[in-house]
Amino acid sequence: MEPSKRYNELVEELNYHSKLYYTKDAPVISDYDYDMMMMELKKLEEEHPDWIRPDSPTQRVGDVLYNTFEKVEHTVQMGSLQDVFSTDELYSFDERCRAVLPNPRYVVEPKIDGLSVSLEYRDGRFTRGSTRGNGLVGEDVTLNLMTIADIPQELPEKLPFLEVRGEVYMPRAVFESLVEEQLKNEEEPFKNPRNAAAGGLRQKDPKITAQRKLSIFVFNIQQIEGKTLSSHKESLDYLKSLGFAVTPSYKRFTDFNEVVAEILQIGENRAKFSFEIDGAVVKVDDFSEREQLGSTSKFPKWAVAFKYPPEEKETVLREIQINVGRTGALTPTASFDPITLAGTTVSRAVLHNQDFITEKDIRIGDTILVRKAGDIIPEVLQSVRHGEGSEPYFIPDHCPVCGSETVKDGDEAVIRCVNPACPATVRRNLIHFATRNAMNIEGLGPAIVELLLENELIASPADLYALKPEQLSSLERMGDLSAQNLVNAIEASKKRGLSHLLFGLGIRGIGERAAKLLAEHFPAIEQIFEASVEDITTIDGYGDTMAESVVHYFSKPETRELIEKLRAAGVKLTEDVEDKTDLFTGRTFVLTGTLPTYTRNEAKALIEKNGGKVSSSVSKKTDYVLAGEDAGSKLTKAQQLGVQILSEEELNRMLDL
Repeated sequence: MEPSKRYNELVEELNYHSKLYYTKDAPVISDYDYDMMMMELKKLEEEHPDWIRPDSPTQRVGDVLYNTFEKVEHTVQMGSLQDVFSTDELYSFDERCRAVLPNPRYVVEPKIDGLSVSLEYRDGRFTRGSTRGNGLVGEDVTLNLMTIADIPQELPEKLPFLEVRGEVYMPRAVFESLVEEQLKNEEEPFKNPRNAAAGGLRQKDPKITAQRKLSIFVFNIQQIEGKTLSSHKESLDYLKSLGFAVTPSYKRFTDFNEVVAEILQIGENRAKFSFEIDGAVVKVDDFSEREQLGSTSKFPKWAVAFKYPPEEKETVLREIQINVGRTGALTPTASFDPITLAGTTVSRAVLHNQDFITEKDIRIGDTILVRKAGDIIPEVLQSVRHGEGSEPYFIPDHCPVCGSETVKDGDEAVIRCVNPACPATVRRNLIHFATRNAMNIEGLGPAIVELLLENELIASPADLYALKPEQLSSLERMGDLSAQNLVNAIEASKKRGLSHLLFGLGIRGIGERAAKLLAEHFPAIEQIFEASVEDITTIDGYGDTMAESVVHYFSKPETRELIEKLRAAGVKLTEDVEDKTDLFTGRTFVLTGTLPTYTRNEAKALIEKNGGKVSSSVSKKTDYVLAGEDAGSKLTKAQQLGVQILSEEELNRMLDL
């Protein structure tokens, strides 16, 4: 075969196998075969540099398929649209357009709730994809975008250059499945599909992005060479013909009453969409007319985005169920007649605690008002009217699982079961112990924990370390391979270190950050056993309540017994403490938005390593807000309070990095 022909064949083959690996997680060749083909390709490119194609896998990120999030300057700004919230504002928009244009035509389309991206094609091949960023500068996320099946890698027409804009989103069904999995693993679930999509698009490893099963709708041609288009509808039709998934249900109108009717109709139908929308967009269709209208310093004058209010419905509260958490907290959950909100049927919502129930005077049998916060999480807004003969509700004074008496500590709103042997707390503690940020025991999810408890193979975290493959392989859903993999994961967790163990033990009030601070201050567990409340309150961020919780936990005989069993099993009970600086000592940071290169956890670790503290909310006590792309209300509040705003680059300069 001719070398040039072989070169093109290798590019096509490698791109095909990359897509199978990253998009479908279904490779059909070995890593070795892939590497051999890549070596052959590199050799040909060294010998014939003039052959190098822009879509060659060697041109994406070098030898390793990982995103570097390099800065990308947008040649045309990625701006936003002016929001309107009423039909009066819609008609005002039409009046402004008609003051300049004799008879404008409009296109109406749903406004997808996702992340804006730019896709670039050269000679018909997808060569680069970037995020919106601040509108002027975004980040290169080409590899992650290549995992989205809706994005064509090659177009049927070899246009010299094409730039399109689109919205990356997570379908509702995918999001609901993801949240269900997170809740099963007792992880903090994503608040909405947009956050989940943002997290997926920001992964350094495209394989993780592929697992998020993201989609995209393209809504605009920003630049094009080799083709002339005169209107928005013509552009969308053309994009469709090229194989793009375009904004669905777009329609063109000349009568503005029909525009308003269509926008209201989209709002009524939004629950039927398989994706989240946060409004509808109306745009002047003709490109030459758009030029006549122009733009303000912030927005184009030829388009507006109509935002819908959240949907609310009344239903009848039939029951209040009590769930017992890993710290013994009794959480009330409302069970009500099923209603459809934002496209899904809901019948349950968390009522938080007794204070919440008392304040809203929520009673069984009441007609209640329910909505979905952010169109995702059901919440009870209020009791509309009491049911006949209804009585005030009080959380029971005995645990519904083990029957032990419940207690309310001081001013705390939470009511707890304090029986350490309560089956509910034992189960949830074991699940928490295995989670990623604790001991990270892969494969030990809620279902397997339940299985081990049912078969009386474990009763505490220490029992995990005595499990043998032969004990597990005979269990339902566990074969020889699964059993061995779980034992291997348990064995690997022994090296996690003290901070992860402390977090995994589920000490009341001690979260991940507090556990890390405790382990750094007392890097051997014996030191914690000997520490007093006064000793612990010297740790930055620890008050009397947290210190008392630690001392109380380590004073219990069952804690000593558990730690000794873990020690005998070979679990690491010390912390490797990195050298710290005092550069940020006494300084409080708040993180918001998506940073160019650091994940939130990486930025947090960097700040804490240099003596700083990271808080979740902005106040007058905040010293710095580290702001990235898509920063929200925290940035606004910081600006109002005059708090210093830092970029990642400015943080690095402070750290001399």
